[in-house]
Amino acid sequence: MPQMLLIVEPLGQRAARGRVAGEAVYQRMLDFAAELKAEGLLIGTNSLGTAARRLSKRDGGAQVWDGPFAEAKEMVGGYFLLDTEDPVVALAWAERCPAAEWATVEIRGVGPCYT
Repeated sequence: MPQMLLIVEPLGQRAARGRVAGEAVYQRMLDFAAELKAEGLLIGTNSLGTAARRLSKRDGGAQVWDGPFAEAKEMVGGYFLLDTEDPVVALAWAERCPAAEWATVEIRGVGPCYT
Protein backbone atom coordinates (compact mmCIF):
# COMPACT_ATOMS: atom_id res chain seq x y z
CA MET A 1 0.00 0.00 0.00
CA PRO A 2 1.28 3.53 -0.72
CA GLN A 3 2.62 5.52 2.21
CA MET A 4 1.42 8.99 3.20
CA LEU A 5 3.38 11.64 5.05
CA LEU A 6 0.89 13.81 6.94
CA ILE A 7 2.15 17.17 8.13
CA VAL A 8 0.60 17.81 11.56
CA GLU A 9 1.32 21.35 12.68
CA PRO A 10 0.40 23.49 15.67
CA LEU A 11 -2.61 25.77 15.24
CA GLY A 12 -1.69 29.41 14.67
CA GLN A 13 1.83 28.62 13.54
CA ARG A 14 1.24 29.88 9.99
CA ALA A 15 -0.09 33.25 11.14
CA ALA A 16 2.72 33.65 13.68
CA ARG A 17 5.34 32.89 11.02
CA GLY A 18 4.25 35.74 8.75
CA ARG A 19 4.19 35.97 4.97
CA VAL A 20 7.90 36.27 4.14
CA ALA A 21 8.96 33.38 6.38
CA GLY A 22 5.89 31.42 5.23
CA GLU A 23 6.87 31.80 1.58
CA ALA A 24 10.41 30.60 2.39
CA VAL A 25 9.06 27.54 4.22
CA TYR A 26 6.65 26.81 1.38
CA GLN A 27 9.52 26.93 -1.13
CA ARG A 28 11.43 24.38 0.96
CA MET A 29 8.40 22.10 0.81
CA LEU A 30 8.15 22.56 -2.98
CA ASP A 31 11.84 21.64 -3.26
CA PHE A 32 11.22 18.53 -1.14
CA ALA A 33 8.31 17.57 -3.43
CA ALA A 34 10.62 18.01 -6.45
CA GLU A 35 13.13 15.60 -4.86
CA LEU A 36 10.41 13.00 -4.32
CA LYS A 37 9.23 13.44 -7.91
CA ALA A 38 12.78 13.08 -9.26
CA GLU A 39 13.06 9.77 -7.37
CA GLY A 40 9.77 8.57 -8.90
CA LEU A 41 8.11 8.40 -5.49
CA LEU A 42 5.60 11.25 -5.56
CA ILE A 43 1.98 10.32 -6.30
CA GLY A 44 0.54 13.58 -5.01
CA THR A 45 1.01 16.42 -2.57
CA ASN A 46 -0.84 19.47 -1.37
CA SER A 47 -0.96 22.01 1.39
CA LEU A 48 -4.25 22.13 3.28
CA GLY A 49 -5.99 25.31 4.37
CA THR A 50 -6.60 26.26 7.97
CA ALA A 51 -10.40 26.61 7.65
CA ALA A 52 -12.31 23.40 8.25
CA ARG A 53 -15.78 21.92 8.60
CA ARG A 54 -16.83 18.63 10.12
CA LEU A 55 -19.85 16.57 9.15
CA SER A 56 -21.43 13.68 10.98
CA LYS A 57 -24.49 11.67 9.91
CA ARG A 58 -26.45 9.79 12.52
CA ASP A 59 -30.01 8.48 12.54
CA GLY A 60 -30.69 9.85 9.06
CA GLY A 61 -29.62 13.42 9.85
CA ALA A 62 -26.47 15.37 9.20
CA GLN A 63 -24.78 17.80 11.55
CA VAL A 64 -22.11 20.25 10.39
CA TRP A 65 -19.63 22.13 12.58
CA ASP A 66 -17.54 25.04 11.37
CA GLY A 67 -13.98 25.38 12.63
CA PRO A 68 -11.84 26.39 14.25
CA PHE A 69 -12.42 23.67 16.77
CA ALA A 70 -11.68 24.69 20.34
CA GLU A 71 -10.44 21.26 21.37
CA ALA A 72 -7.93 21.08 18.51
CA LYS A 73 -4.31 21.89 19.25
CA GLU A 74 -3.04 20.75 15.87
CA MET A 75 -4.17 20.61 12.28
CA VAL A 76 -3.24 18.52 9.28
CA GLY A 77 -1.43 21.10 7.16
CA GLY A 78 -0.65 18.99 4.12
CA TYR A 79 0.49 15.66 2.80
CA PHE A 80 2.83 13.80 0.47
CA LEU A 81 1.53 10.54 -1.00
CA LEU A 82 4.45 8.25 -1.82
CA ASP A 83 4.59 5.42 -4.33
CA THR A 84 6.22 2.94 -1.99
CA GLU A 85 4.88 0.10 0.11
CA ASP A 86 7.94 0.16 2.33
CA PRO A 87 7.34 2.06 5.59
CA VAL A 88 11.11 2.22 6.13
CA VAL A 89 11.50 4.16 2.87
CA ALA A 90 8.66 6.46 3.92
CA LEU A 91 10.27 7.02 7.32
CA ALA A 92 13.59 7.91 5.69
CA TRP A 93 11.84 10.50 3.52
CA ALA A 94 9.89 11.82 6.52
CA GLU A 95 13.21 12.46 8.22
CA ARG A 96 14.31 14.53 5.21
CA CYS A 97 11.05 16.51 5.12
CA PRO A 98 11.62 20.16 6.07
CA ALA A 99 8.31 20.23 7.99
CA ALA A 100 9.81 17.88 10.59
CA GLU A 101 11.63 20.98 11.91
CA TRP A 102 8.40 22.83 12.86
CA ALA A 103 5.68 20.15 12.77
CA THR A 104 5.23 16.41 13.17
CA VAL A 105 5.39 14.17 10.12
CA GLU A 106 3.05 11.22 10.56
CA ILE A 107 3.58 8.18 8.31
CA ARG A 108 0.55 6.09 7.39
CA GLY A 109 -0.13 3.37 4.90
CA VAL A 110 -2.96 4.11 2.47
CA GLY A 111 -5.37 1.34 1.64
CA PRO A 112 -8.73 -0.26 2.29
CA CYS A 113 -10.23 0.41 5.71
CA TYR A 114 -10.83 -3.30 6.31
CA THR A 115 -7.14 -4.26 6.47
